[in-house]
Amino acid sequence: MTSTDVRTEAEGSGPSGYAAARLHLLTQGEQSGPPRRAALSDLTDNWLAELFTAGAEQLRGVSLVAVGGYGRGELSPRSDLDLLLLHDGSDSKAVAALADRIWYPVWDLGLALDHSVRTPAEARKTAAEDLKVQLGLLDARHLAGDLGLTAGLRTAVLADWRNQAPKRLPELQELCAERAERQGELQYLLEPDLKEARGGLRDATALRAVAASWLADAPREGLADARRRLLDVRDALHLTTGRATDRLALQEQDQVATELGLLDADTLLRQVYEAARVISYASDVTWREVGRVLRSRAVRPRLRAMLGGGKPVTERSPLAEGVVEQDGEVVLARAARPERDPVLPLRAAAAAAQAGLPLSLHAVRRMAGSVRPLPTPWPAEAREQLVTLLGSGRPTVEVWEALEAEGLITRLLPDWERVRCRPQRNAVHLWTVDRHLIETAVRASELTRRVGRPDLLLVAALLHDIGKGWPGDHSLAGEIIARDVAGRIGFDRDDVAVLATLVRHHLLLVETATRRDLEDPATVRSVAEAVGSQSTLELLHALTEADALATGPAAWSTWRSALVTDLVKRVCAVLAGDEPADPEAATPTAEQERLAVEAHRTGGPVLSLRAQTEPPAEEPSGEPEPLGVELLIAVPDQPGVLPAVSGVLAMHRLTVRTAELRALDLPDGMDGSVLLLDWRVAAEYGSLPQAARLRADLVRALDGSLDISSRLAERDAAYPRRRGVVPPPPRVTVAPAASHHATVIEVRAQDAPGLLFRIGRALEKAGVRVRSAHVSTLGANAVDAFYVTTATGAPLPGEEAVSVARALEEALRG
Repeated sequence: MTSTDVRTEAEGSGPSGYAAARLHLLTQGEQSGPPRRAALSDLTDNWLAELFTAGAEQLRGVSLVAVGGYGRGELSPRSDLDLLLLHDGSDSKAVAALADRIWYPVWDLGLALDHSVRTPAEARKTAAEDLKVQLGLLDARHLAGDLGLTAGLRTAVLADWRNQAPKRLPELQELCAERAERQGELQYLLEPDLKEARGGLRDATALRAVAASWLADAPREGLADARRRLLDVRDALHLTTGRATDRLALQEQDQVATELGLLDADTLLRQVYEAARVISYASDVTWREVGRVLRSRAVRPRLRAMLGGGKPVTERSPLAEGVVEQDGEVVLARAARPERDPVLPLRAAAAAAQAGLPLSLHAVRRMAGSVRPLPTPWPAEAREQLVTLLGSGRPTVEVWEALEAEGLITRLLPDWERVRCRPQRNAVHLWTVDRHLIETAVRASELTRRVGRPDLLLVAALLHDIGKGWPGDHSLAGEIIARDVAGRIGFDRDDVAVLATLVRHHLLLVETATRRDLEDPATVRSVAEAVGSQSTLELLHALTEADALATGPAAWSTWRSALVTDLVKRVCAVLAGDEPADPEAATPTAEQERLAVEAHRTGGPVLSLRAQTEPPAEEPSGEPEPLGVELLIAVPDQPGVLPAVSGVLAMHRLTVRTAELRALDLPDGMDGSVLLLDWRVAAEYGSLPQAARLRADLVRALDGSLDISSRLAERDAAYPRRRGVVPPPPRVTVAPAASHHATVIEVRAQDAPGLLFRIGRALEKAGVRVRSAHVSTLGANAVDAFYVTTATGAPLPGEEAVSVARALEEALRG
């Protein structure tokens, strides 16, 4: 059905005819995208014009005007109708009656309405006071009535906007910045607001307003397509949810992707991110140009006076061969020849990042249009300029985005295309894969003084997740890609091998430190064998920290840093020829012995809490940072200790970071055995509970008078979960050859109160002893490793280990 057919069906049949035609257009029509929005606007125009004509009768000096999104003809299925009833002020009572005849039928149909009744003078006054009103009037479109009245207002509003642009544009820029601060960047959010987030529809509208001021203009290539894509997604979102929403929630992304005929939700997000990136980059360039023009206007009169009325001379400061600074931007020198200088893009980018200046849009486009491809392998200068760019810190991000906007990055590094705008469906990650890689390089640039080969660190940071664009384990795929890329950009065979090792094992240190027993010699030896040399270990340590810091606040902490540093020290010793100490040789401290004797004497648990601190890395003399609290518990050996302790800690909202359990030999003359639990805990929020309260609850848990299961079930029922998001089922596996002294069972599950209690109870039921536990939580995901033995202290036989793992997985799924 065409828009003409829909209009014909609606004409003369009042609200019910419009409603039926609208419903048919949105649910059964074959149109979508811009044609459907135009048809819906056209249909609505004619219906409102009918309402206006029927109510206006002999009234003169009145017109009905569409403003804002409706004025642009961008009606989505659940969009507001932004209407202005414009009048000349001659008959206010009749105009008010006319307004009621228009507004009420709109409300009766359940349509959202943003309406106003004003004279042209009132409209201009309101616009002068309210920037949002003025932006809406810039898109004013006549619907019915006095065309001259509407045209006069449009002309006056545009004139006002252009005259006031030097004052209003900075105000608009500030409005955009405040909105971006509140809503975040559309191109990185897992649940983005298509309208309000930076790079969304409001920013696209702001760019139209800047263009209307005649003061500056946005880069137009791709901008219209980006806006259309976001509008198409919003249309599909409205149709699938039946709501006037602009937030693309996780639980609705698959339906929206289906509505748009896309493969899956990841494809949808990638298209949204690409559109947002175009709009964000255009905004950056445009606002920079606005600032340049406004500064030029302010300075020009003074310069002319100083030069006696002559034309001011623009300063150009050399930055590198073929690259100069002009008006706060990096541009190409007049003698630059991109078609003869394939290194120029990297040289210009490195110079811009080093100077903390943006690359000129004209310069980037000129290079993109004429530069020759680099030979393989790259010349040494090209490789050095890439390293300089990556090592320039925060300015690298803006410069990299400028190169990427014009396709220069994928021309330099073809493998980049697979990670560009690729979403990461993990709440721990703040960025898309490509932006995460650049953020890692930025973080790595702060650590280059710690390593002997900063160039290898920076390139490894850029490439460590490059395999995420391929199926399977991204570390394995990344190793292959890294070898190829490193060879192409000119590293020698030894350096290529180091880069491949860094990419292959970039998660090794943090995963081992947080999930394995560092006292176990097998753990340390396995890391040493994988790394191979002290220099590679040094690089891997810095890369681990940079990667985690670039991921998000949940991925790195003082506690994780301390664990990784401890592991690195142990591995470094092995690589230097020292053998790791046998964990069985560890002797109890005086405090541990005291607690053990007290537990034996009283026949019950005794404990102590002690804060663990470490000075900040950068300021050793500053205030110490908390690593958590060391909780030492001694209790006479008996069944159920692990679930009892973990359950009590969960009740008191204490998060367990590491847990070690072992039997202590008592001094001569004392019979029996005592279990010692050496755990690191932290309060979820608030302060730590008193040791006396923990002990009292632990006594009750051990004698069975405290029903931990019921108490935790009440908390679990109240635990907030995101509506509509079903977490993947838990997975329990046996880690092969992870230890010579115990069997390592690894649990991956959704983090929740009492998870460790449920695991401990299931392991207790399976009849195994837990020697130590290593607990790691990333966002909503818990990855815990348990070192378990038989009752005699030996590793579990293969079949028994698999059986225990299967039973634990079933218990967690139940």
